[in-house]
Amino acid sequence: MEFKAARGPRLSLDPTSVLDIRACVVEGTDLAPGRAIPDDGDPRIDHSLEGFLFTCGPDHIRHPERMEARSERRYPLHGSFSGHAADLLDESLEDSADCRGRIAVALANGGTAVMNRHWHIDAETGVVHLKDCVTNTSGEPFPGMLMYHINIGSKHFDDNTRLAGAMIEGGEIGWRFGDPAGGLFCVEAGHGGWAEVRLGPLARAGGKTLVVRFRTDTLPYLQVWHNQNDPAAVLGLEPVSHRMASRDELAKRGELTMLMPGETWDYALQIAFV
Repeated sequence: MEFKAARGPRLSLDPTSVLDIRACVVEGTDLAPGRAIPDDGDPRIDHSLEGFLFTCGPDHIRHPERMEARSERRYPLHGSFSGHAADLLDESLEDSADCRGRIAVALANGGTAVMNRHWHIDAETGVVHLKDCVTNTSGEPFPGMLMYHINIGSKHFDDNTRLAGAMIEGGEIGWRFGDPAGGLFCVEAGHGGWAEVRLGPLARAGGKTLVVRFRTDTLPYLQVWHNQNDPAAVLGLEPVSHRMASRDELAKRGELTMLMPGETWDYALQIAFV
């Protein structure tokens, strides 16, 4: 479904999968990577990986891990959200744009959760706002985890494209950090207020710079990766609730906070092209 306002990017939201973003068109160019993504071997999320933004969680993020020490059952790749359809509550495409949806989620351990999602594009600034409210609707607690994957096709970059933010050592780096074929890091972004990361200029999008801002009370880390192993050509900016560590390590250090029955957590980010 098309989602746009008087200013800002032209988005395509996916009502069959959590109202995530499929296409993100800026200056006539779709920045989503499409098929230029690594194959993670999980058809459940394959189409989500192609899009500009997809949501991990709420019971798991990153790659599968065992649910219990002696069990062969594993959490699914990137958690349970992907593939759950949204019930559209309202939609308005006037000068500004609004879309609200409710997503009922079946968790991997048999529990349930609900996410109320609100997309808004400001007509004057073109800034895209996302607010998510996740509620544990089951009778048992589960580890509250969430990650936003913002995936950009790196064919739109050139040697002038830089990644900048206060959380990055030295303030900025080139987008080909680490090994030329790929790299990954996860850093603290803050523990209250908002963090900001910038990627640009984007040569094939009119020289615009992507600016991502996110709440750090519930998303205190930023994970960044790029993969240039043929046929992959993608970079991901990923505000995330937990640092890059196993569930066991997070639990032992008291970092695997539980979302209790009936409890609600809020997440938010903003996307702009300047």
